[in-house]
Amino acid sequence: MSDTLRDTLSRVTVVVVTHHSGHCIAALARSLAAFPCITVVDNASQDNTAQQVKKHLPHAKWLSLQVNVGFGTANNQALDRVNTPYALLVNPDCLITPEAAAQLVATADAQPQASIVAPQLLDNGGRAQLNYGWPRWKWHARGPGAEGLTSVGYACAAAWLLRCNERQWRFDSDFFLYYEDEDLCARIMAAGQEVLIDPAAVAHHANRGSVKGGSVVRAEWGRGYHHSRSKILFMRKHHPPGVARRTRQTALWRGGLELLLRLLTLQPRLIARSAGRWVGMWHAHA
Repeated sequence: MSDTLRDTLSRVTVVVVTHHSGHCIAALARSLAAFPCITVVDNASQDNTAQQVKKHLPHAKWLSLQVNVGFGTANNQALDRVNTPYALLVNPDCLITPEAAAQLVATADAQPQASIVAPQLLDNGGRAQLNYGWPRWKWHARGPGAEGLTSVGYACAAAWLLRCNERQWRFDSDFFLYYEDEDLCARIMAAGQEVLIDPAAVAHHANRGSVKGGSVVRAEWGRGYHHSRSKILFMRKHHPPGVARRTRQTALWRGGLELLLRLLTLQPRLIARSAGRWVGMWHAHA
């Protein structure tokens, strides 16, 4: 490794939030081996995540939470401890090279108005994922993906370079899972800062691959619940008054009908997902 690359990586603290992610750690550790500053925050995993981190990332700071506080809040706890100019948020199922991280840092250094610089995410087959776009309540993105450095409305937090300065950007803890990254991007844009996508840097992301084990039915229920609840919280925060309330009301009766139809399929996974969505909407007071 060159001295220049080593110096660049020393300006970055990698932040990883885990939850039943033991199966990801070996591969993740290989991609992060050159990074000197790593913080792992564990959301009450009941698998072998702790043992895998100790084995494969022995130099990482380990922060174990007794309860699952959610993605954004766990990241916040790590960000409060960051002493470098940048934090690189990486999901356990997301692999990024030191060179790609250095590219993000170079872009951030050259673009001081940017609070976030994100790479292009690729799936396991090497295909580009749609991990960025414009604020969805303003207009729908059209056309091909970014071919060069582009200012966007939001970027998926599976891989982010976040500038750590006096602004001290943090996730809203009201979002347990989903929409917390889009919410933070919206607040950054409202403050006159930018979110950039730099396709010259790529990261490989196994979507929904960071959590394994436990009940599939429970996992589907949780995804449905948190996605629908967070959607209404986001709309209440960023859309015109009344939009979230009307969306919730419509979703409740449509979701109830969907749940009844799913019950006829006798497929527990689909039933759990629909039930979670309905309960999440019910709990998301708009």
